[in-house]
Amino acid sequence: MFCDGCGTSLAAGAGFCPACGKRVGAAPLAPAQSRLAGHVRLLGILWLALSAFRFIPGLILWHLFRPGLLPVEFPMFVQGLARAAAGIFMVGGVVGLVAGWGLLERQSWARTLVIVLGFLNLFDMPFGTALGVYTLWVLLPAKSGQEYEDMAGT
Repeated sequence: MFCDGCGTSLAAGAGFCPACGKRVGAAPLAPAQSRLAGHVRLLGILWLALSAFRFIPGLILWHLFRPGLLPVEFPMFVQGLARAAAGIFMVGGVVGLVAGWGLLERQSWARTLVIVLGFLNLFDMPFGTALGVYTLWVLLPAKSGQEYEDMAGT
């Protein structure tokens, strides 16, 4: 019998390797999990939540500033600006929802989309910044790219 750590020949019934001190016959308690596996699900859920919180106010603004609802003396350009902002909120929310779903489903395109959204979210204080930093910390390293590709099956 030989030590699986250093290759030294072991005596029968030895509990530890005399050369390196590794325990003989010890099995790992739990399988090693990649760094990325624990974070991708949480990132997907956080992207879904933040995107829903963006989509809902956009939907409310869109309906509050629809034509004919505001008084006549209200400037028309305000209605246009509010509906444009509502559209931006809703489009951002839909893209974020798609990105969060893609992460949860381990889609190969989702990592790239979420990294781009993570950079854009850095300017959205405070929750967008926090999610952007967390996203970039988890998904941006090259090792994470390989681990994600392995998880996605591409």
